[in-house]
Amino acid sequence: MSKTTKRVALVTGGGRGIGRGISLRLAADGFLVVVNSVSAAKAGAENSGAAVCAEISRAGGEALAIRADISQAAQRAKLLAQVRDRLGRLDLLVNNAGVTSLERTDIMEAGEESFDHVMNINLKGPYFLTQLAAKWMIELQQAGKISKGRICFITSVSAYAGSRGRGDYCISKAGLSMAAALWAERLGEFDMPVLEIRPGVIATDMTAGAKAKYDAMIEAGVFPQRRWGKPEDVAAVVAAFARGDLDYSTGVAVDASGGFQLRRL
Repeated sequence: MSKTTKRVALVTGGGRGIGRGISLRLAADGFLVVVNSVSAAKAGAENSGAAVCAEISRAGGEALAIRADISQAAQRAKLLAQVRDRLGRLDLLVNNAGVTSLERTDIMEAGEESFDHVMNINLKGPYFLTQLAAKWMIELQQAGKISKGRICFITSVSAYAGSRGRGDYCISKAGLSMAAALWAERLGEFDMPVLEIRPGVIATDMTAGAKAKYDAMIEAGVFPQRRWGKPEDVAAVVAAFARGDLDYSTGVAVDASGGFQLRRL
């Protein structure tokens, strides 16, 4: 694949769940999508960057799969270097990659292994990947090679709603929410918008293990819109941001949670 004149979007964790939905939507909207995944493609595997790229190609779009673990500094650098060398531009970074706790454990008993694992992927990885990407996008803007860089952080309603059985996950998302605000403030002088999106209960493999719990919460009306969210619901917000519809709303956090954020008496 040679360097492109199409707008390029990099979606971390793009091989499954919410990331897959975002990758498919951006490709349908005309982006060349770099689908980053940490997992190697396996024969018959549906959740991989290569599988998503094949799906995009069948639909007439363009995509490139790059395997990289964003929790590792060398691999973050290699990821951006490959995008630079092969495509020559980056218009949109979607910091989507994330994991939940290794196991649900009360914070009175939780250990450091899960904490470190979750923080490295959910917080440190996107924080420093954004640093690399932002510097490059500023260069691209100033050279007139892209009209505007945009950066999106996919956090969670767990950024403000605590779950004591997975405290590390909640803390990582709260930290990532602050990271989004910090980058929005820092990149404002370059007119580079930053958006935070907070998904609620989205039907993916990550939430499948707690299906009964969330089914009951939805039935009880905890979410004003009484249904599961879909990856497409989150992707629609990313698409609006990618179009430039929210360019003067940098630093805003948008809930995609069926109204979970509403306070009711």
